[in-house]
Amino acid sequence: MSFLEVSDLRVEFPTSDGLVKAVDGVTFTVERGETLAIVGESGSGKTVTNLALMGLLSKRGSRISGSAIMKGDAGNLELIDLADEQMRKIRGKNIAMIFQDPMSSLHPYYAIGDQIIEAHQVHNEVDIEVSTARAIELLEMVGIPDAANRLKAFPHQFSGGMRQRVMIAMALVNSPELLIADEPTTALDVTVQAQILKLLRELQSELKMAIILITHDLGVVAGAADRVNVMYAGKIVESAPVGELYANPLMPYTHGLLASIPRMDRGRGKRLSAIAGQPPSLIALPAGCAFAPRCTFTERVGGGPDRCKSAMPALTEHTPGHFARCHLEGATL
Repeated sequence: MSFLEVSDLRVEFPTSDGLVKAVDGVTFTVERGETLAIVGESGSGKTVTNLALMGLLSKRGSRISGSAIMKGDAGNLELIDLADEQMRKIRGKNIAMIFQDPMSSLHPYYAIGDQIIEAHQVHNEVDIEVSTARAIELLEMVGIPDAANRLKAFPHQFSGGMRQRVMIAMALVNSPELLIADEPTTALDVTVQAQILKLLRELQSELKMAIILITHDLGVVAGAADRVNVMYAGKIVESAPVGELYANPLMPYTHGLLASIPRMDRGRGKRLSAIAGQPPSLIALPAGCAFAPRCTFTERVGGGPDRCKSAMPALTEHTPGHFARCHLEGATL
């Protein structure tokens, strides 16, 4: 039984120009102890999907439908319909999120210790000394030296990598069952990226939590995830175990993403290629496959390019656990 089951999740934003379909019928599951990566270009719906799960989207400015059932210590919870007061009780405790930019996520006027302690105090009726000890424990766990003294430091006194570690400590202070990491290695150099990802794997093993990793970097995904969901224009267009996805991409968009990054198994002298064109407007999505205007494989589809432009392909299971949304049938990309 899956720990998190998301079914037909839809998020729409009414605007003066029309209805923005940011997330359009997304369905996926996450198991305990598993890392699920969600990848795609900017605007594909990755972050909005998870903000909906966290209850961080304005109910006045958005329309959210579908189901997201979390089967955790607090019982079976329907996250989409959860009342604000109840969501506040589990947000930061049962489900936590590491945001993309730690400098804008940490309050500049408060010491990092005060911020971590507050996150613990909100969900635990304990003395301040207990929360302080927990904050020191978490800072040590994420590799910040001299943790007891660094509690008094402010965010600007830390490097980018250290601020990200503080964000991880704050997210884990209540031992959540699900951690959502939104681009946790953005703007960090390669060495620090590797340290942060190694740290997340170690903490996941220790705390037995599920992780949803949001990223546009398929290089990060290769060493960090168990399964991958590829999103494009608000939909999941491919889903597979990480090794299977890299070895046998079935959706042309996934193929394009993989072709645009350096790979050790690629022959010498082969140039990287970019995906031509731009993602479609989420206000005026095409009737068929949203990727069709940028796709170089439409001529190989049975029925020709018109089929791609007029009919939306279903997300079909081609091999066990490997799903793709494409009219190409059994073709090797």
